[in-house]
Amino acid sequence: MGKHGIKTGAAKAAEKQAKRAWRTKKPPWEQRNLSRADKVIRFCEVLPITSGIHAGRRLKLRPWQKDIVNALYREENGKRIVRNAVVSMPRKNGKTALAAALALAHLIGPECEERGQVVSAASDKDQASIIFREMEALILRIPEFAERCNIRSFVKEIIDLESGSTYKALTADGRKAHGLNLSFCVYDELAMSKDRQLFDNLSTGSGARAEPLMLTISTQSADPHHVLSELVDYAVAVQEGSLPNDPSFYGCVFAAPDACDPWDEQVWFDANPALDDFRSLDEMRDFAGKAKQMPQREAVFKNLYLNMRISTSDKFITSEAFDACTGEIPDLTGRPVVVGLDLAAVKDLTAAVICTIPEPGEPYYIIPFAWVPGDSIVQRTKDDRLPYETWRRQGFIESIKGGVIDYEPILAKIGWIKKTFDLRFVIHDRWGAQVIVNRLKDMDIDVLEMGQGYASMSPPIRELEKLVLEKGIVFQDSPVLKWCFSNIVVEEDASGNRKFSKGRAVEKIDLAIGTVMALDGAIRNRAEPVAAAIGWL
Repeated sequence: MGKHGIKTGAAKAAEKQAKRAWRTKKPPWEQRNLSRADKVIRFCEVLPITSGIHAGRRLKLRPWQKDIVNALYREENGKRIVRNAVVSMPRKNGKTALAAALALAHLIGPECEERGQVVSAASDKDQASIIFREMEALILRIPEFAERCNIRSFVKEIIDLESGSTYKALTADGRKAHGLNLSFCVYDELAMSKDRQLFDNLSTGSGARAEPLMLTISTQSADPHHVLSELVDYAVAVQEGSLPNDPSFYGCVFAAPDACDPWDEQVWFDANPALDDFRSLDEMRDFAGKAKQMPQREAVFKNLYLNMRISTSDKFITSEAFDACTGEIPDLTGRPVVVGLDLAAVKDLTAAVICTIPEPGEPYYIIPFAWVPGDSIVQRTKDDRLPYETWRRQGFIESIKGGVIDYEPILAKIGWIKKTFDLRFVIHDRWGAQVIVNRLKDMDIDVLEMGQGYASMSPPIRELEKLVLEKGIVFQDSPVLKWCFSNIVVEEDASGNRKFSKGRAVEKIDLAIGTVMALDGAIRNRAEPVAAAIGWL
C-alpha cells in the first residue's frame, strides 16, 4: 500500500526506471519569493521531454514560451486575471508539450486545487488522446507524480489521490461537457471542430470556480466564421488597439501575414517561434520545395507551416478567383435569361439564380436571390455565427414570414423576373418541387428538371470552372453567394465526373447549386432551342 492508496503497477515501474525529479527537500515550485507564473515555469521545467530529438532531457521553456506563461498567470490583488486565452501557431512548435505541462500544473502542480476538474478537449478521439498520452508519459517518468496518480487509460482519465482533482480527455460530443465545474480546460486544435457546441459548453462550465482558465491552442481555421477565427480576430484586434483592452483575455498569434511571400525564410522564422530550435528547419525547407512544385501542397504549407487562414482541402474556386469575377451588373432589361431554382430543406436557403444568355463576346451575368423563414433569422445568426440579420438588412437575403418557406414571395420574384427579362425557363431540382412547378406552369412559365447526380452536374461544373478561370462570367457582388461558393465540397466518381455535395458540405451551398443549374440552362439554350432541351436533361 502507498500512503495514498494501492500503488499501481505503473507507479511501481516508474519508481524503478526514473530518477528523483528534484534534489531539494521541497519541489522547485514551492521555493520562496516566486511569482505565480514563476511557480508554473519551475514546475514545467521539472518535466522531462518524452519524445523527439530532445527526448530524455528536461523541458526548458524558451523566452517566448515564458512570455505566454507569464501572461496567462499574471495576478492582480492575489488573483489570476486571465480567464480565457487563445494561442495560435503553426504545427510542430511544441503546442502539445506546453498544453500537457499546463494541464499537469493544474492537476498536481502549483495550480492544483482541492477537487479540481481539469479537461482537455478535441474534435475526435485520436486528437483527444494526444494530450492524455503526453500527460501519462510525463507522470510515469516522475516517481513522485506516479505515486499520487491513478491513471485510467481506457477512459483517458487521471485522478490525483492527494487533492481529489481529476483530469479527463473529452471529444466533440458537447453533451459530455454538461455538469462540469472546470478549473482548467485546454481545447487542442479547435480548428478541426465542425461546430462550436463543445467549446461553448466548456467555456460556460466554470461558474463556481474562483479562478477558472480556458486555453485554446490551435493552428488557424480556414473558415472566417469558425469560433477559432473569432478568438484569433478578437486577440489581434485587442493587440492592435482597435478594440478596448480586455484584461481577462489573452491572445498570442504566430502567423504569416496574408500579403507575405510564403517562400521567404524570414517569414518562416517570424511565424514559427521554435524554428531551427526544436522545430526542424531542414524539414520545412524540404516541404516548401515540394509545395512550390505541387500546388495542392501550397495550401497545406501556408496553413500548417505558416498558420495562415487558408483551407488545406481542394477548393473548387478560390476566393481570389471568385473576387476577380465579381463586378457591376449592367441594365439587362429585356435580355434572355434562365433561372436556376434550388428549393430549401428545413435548414437550407431557398435560392433562385438568374443567368443571362449572352451575345457573342459577352460574359454570363449571375444575379442571386435567397430566402429564409423570418422566424429563424435570429436563431440562425446565433447558432451559425453568421450575419443573417445584416445580410437581410442589406438586401442579400429576403425573409419570409413564419417558420417555414412560403412559396408566394418566390413566385412573386419569378413573376417580376418574367416581366423584367425575357425568361426562357426555370430549371429546378426534382426534390420537393411539384407544388411550385404547378404554380409556375399556371403563370405560363416553362419549367425543366435537372438531376443533382454526376451525369447532370459534371458538364456545367466543368464549364463554370472554365468560365471563372477565363473571366467569362460576372457574379453580382453578394457576400451570401461568395459564402456559398466557399463552402463547396466536390465529389468525383471513378470516371472523373464531379458534383457538388450538399451532404459533405459543412455550410450552405444553395446559391452555388442554383448558379450551376442556371448556367447549364443558359449554355444549352444558347446553342439550341428550349424545345430540344429535354434531350440533354
